[in-house]
Amino acid sequence: MEFLVRTVPATPSPFHLRGTRTLTRRSFICRSQSRPPPSRGKKRLEPELLPNARRLKHDPDWTGGGGFSLGVDFGDVKTGLAVGMSLALPRPLTVLRMSGKELEVRLIELAQKEDADELIVGLPQSFDLTETYQSHKVRAFVRKLAVRAADTGLRVYLQDEHGTSKDALNYMIDIGVKKSARKAQSDAYSAVMVLERYFEMRGLGVELVLPDQPELRQKLKAGVQSKRVDDFWKDDEKSGGNFFGLF
Repeated sequence: MEFLVRTVPATPSPFHLRGTRTLTRRSFICRSQSRPPPSRGKKRLEPELLPNARRLKHDPDWTGGGGFSLGVDFGDVKTGLAVGMSLALPRPLTVLRMSGKELEVRLIELAQKEDADELIVGLPQSFDLTETYQSHKVRAFVRKLAVRAADTGLRVYLQDEHGTSKDALNYMIDIGVKKSARKAQSDAYSAVMVLERYFEMRGLGVELVLPDQPELRQKLKAGVQSKRVDDFWKDDEKSGGNFFGLF
């Protein structure tokens, strides 16, 4: 079962909060919750496995598959989803009431439907970066999700989500979501906050989750590379077959 999230009518600016001036992306996230990425011996990612928020910096020619990111706020009962791309404000998508394999399949379906090529899953942590019991449950689910995702060419990353529930509540209040609707929509808006933090930090600190099977890892990398080639030729078609028209 899933619930579609109906957003309130658009305000003059998504960052135009109550009684304040229009805010930029950088001042949107509660500064007490925005933390620098941990430096605990993270391995350098291969270029084709970089998250979308970082990849353009390393590969200006990359155009990606869809280029969208699907934010996931995983829960035992409800899982909130949001979708976004680069500088655009992420939007709440839906709230799913399912678990296990059914949830895995539905996440992949929605990622493909929304033209996303990566899933950004929130990882619960304490403020000092200590992982919790819920963190282990999220990791267990994501390890299974990564196998299914790699088989379809989708990358999966973990993003620290400390404090996003509070940020989501404040954001819903600021944009005028009615009190009666906040509980039903809170998980989707928490997913918005997960994506917002991911873009705010430009993908630094995310943790790539890869399947153990070497053949799936190769399939994932090959899928990313083939999308780039396909998109190049699509752009070539737009130029009327004139290679130099691309520049």
